Amino acid sequence: MSLTATSTRASRAGLNILKYTSATCRRRLYVTEATSAALESDVVIVGGGPAGLALASALGSSSYLRKNISITLIEGGDLDKLKAWNPSPGTFSNRVVSLTNTSQAFLRGTNGLASRSSYIGAWSFVDEGRTCGVEEIQVWDGLSDARIEFAAAELGSQVEQSGMSRLTENFNLQRGLLQHLDTIPEVKLLQQTKVVSITNDSEDRGGWPVLHLDNNKTIRTRLLVGADGFNSPVRAFAKIPSFGWAYNTQAIVATMNHPPRGAFEGPNTTAYQRFLSTGPIAFLPLSSTTSSLVWSTKPPLAAALLACDSDVLASMINAAFRLPDVSLRVLHKLILERHESGKPVSPSEIREEIHWREQAHAIDQNSTYASALVKSQAGIPPEDSESVPPLVTEIQPKSAASFPLRFNHAETYIGEGLGARTVLVGDAAHTVHPLAGQGLNLGLADVECLAKCIEDSLLNGGDIGSYTALLPYTQERYLANHTLMSAFDKLHKLYSTDCQPIVWVRSVGLEVLNELDSVKAGIMMTAGAQASRRASSGSSGWTFAGNAVQTLLSTVHTAGLVQGAIGTTFGSALKTLFEKAR
Repeated sequence: MSLTATSTRASRAGLNILKYTSATCRRRLYVTEATSAALESDVVIVGGGPAGLALASALGSSSYLRKNISITLIEGGDLDKLKAWNPSPGTFSNRVVSLTNTSQAFLRGTNGLASRSSYIGAWSFVDEGRTCGVEEIQVWDGLSDARIEFAAAELGSQVEQSGMSRLTENFNLQRGLLQHLDTIPEVKLLQQTKVVSITNDSEDRGGWPVLHLDNNKTIRTRLLVGADGFNSPVRAFAKIPSFGWAYNTQAIVATMNHPPRGAFEGPNTTAYQRFLSTGPIAFLPLSSTTSSLVWSTKPPLAAALLACDSDVLASMINAAFRLPDVSLRVLHKLILERHESGKPVSPSEIREEIHWREQAHAIDQNSTYASALVKSQAGIPPEDSESVPPLVTEIQPKSAASFPLRFNHAETYIGEGLGARTVLVGDAAHTVHPLAGQGLNLGLADVECLAKCIEDSLLNGGDIGSYTALLPYTQERYLANHTLMSAFDKLHKLYSTDCQPIVWVRSVGLEVLNELDSVKAGIMMTAGAQASRRASSGSSGWTFAGNAVQTLLSTVHTAGLVQGAIGTTFGSALKTLFEKAR
């Protein structure tokens, strides 16, 4: 090889190195320039659902926070469309939430932060005419008919007047929160804007999260809040693992029309829930003639029911609250088989089948438990007329839908390392079975606690995005949430079996618990029926509510011991059930 050739190759290599170095420098310069050009906001909330809007509202309602930090909320959807939501009278959305009195107190502002005014005002923008107070809850076993009842009257005049909780549409709550945020111009809303990616700023600039948006803008933030749902991009950025499982259950939701209660009956303020062998079905009041459905059942049956005529679905809902389990199984099989054949059951066919089965069970056609024939509402109603919900006459058009159910819990609520300065609230942190209607209430408790932590940190001169500032939030909320989530999960599994020993002892346990008025009152109070400031520890009251299920299981165990061998059978069967369900 000649010296000239060697020199030429060396020159080319050197030139390539210079080109690579120059390109690398240009990339670094571009990143630095892009970062330095980024907008800055002390707190960025990703997600414009109820939890995200409530957090923005809570932070913006504090005069101290409003003056000292900048707050931005990013939402991919059209918030203006939601703000202008104006449904026709008598029609209701199919997504309904149950707000406890504690959650309402937070939204009203009576649980306000130390330095904010005593009145937040968010609830005043919610249309209360589209809400309904729940004065009584009736829950029973679809296999044994064992029943437990909760009544607001048992908690004193204040709770009796307001109800144990208040049902409202998601849209009504979100619209109210948005209208409230209109009064707080310091909170910036970026709607119809999606987060494309999230990176970290350079170390010399603190390594803060940097959000890259689909409008080619970037935002650098001291604290990034993920209120962005189950598939949370913020949680993915923070590399926070989660654990959970699918329930192999689909929830059917719909808005139902029915006649008003008669003159000799109470108002439509009772929530009903029956645990069927395929999952719980709930009837939630919205007005005197309208209620909301949440029916958790197996995915094939959910698909078959939604494919039927809406009158068939209405008949099946009525039957689900009245017919014995053996006949419901036959009806479900009929619906499935006809769906698979491509010839859905007609409204007349299902009414005839239900009528025949009512006769087979010797159900009086004038009784509360008969649903196949249209009956007049005139006259004095049967004595047990309020033990089941009103008869559904119509499903509001386009209101029937379904979605899968699952259990999911993040392993922590705050990020570390490269995921530092991030925190999760609501569904981004936890997803729970809706059988107790507590999902949003847990999220609002998260919001209240996090807002308090942010304000405390700022008042003490701390860094609101630091691990130390956020630690009290995860310490308070994680145990409280996990306690209730575990209780609901066990309750779901306990009622997802038709094993006779388990059915027998769970029914005895439920009936015994129904006789313990003080325990029932304690459950209602600590589950938020009585408006009060949440304990600073966050877990004491909610732990008691969660332990109500443990009380039931303990009672069940005692009942099983009475039967000797049955107690042993129950114990082993229940253990196997819970292990397999996971």
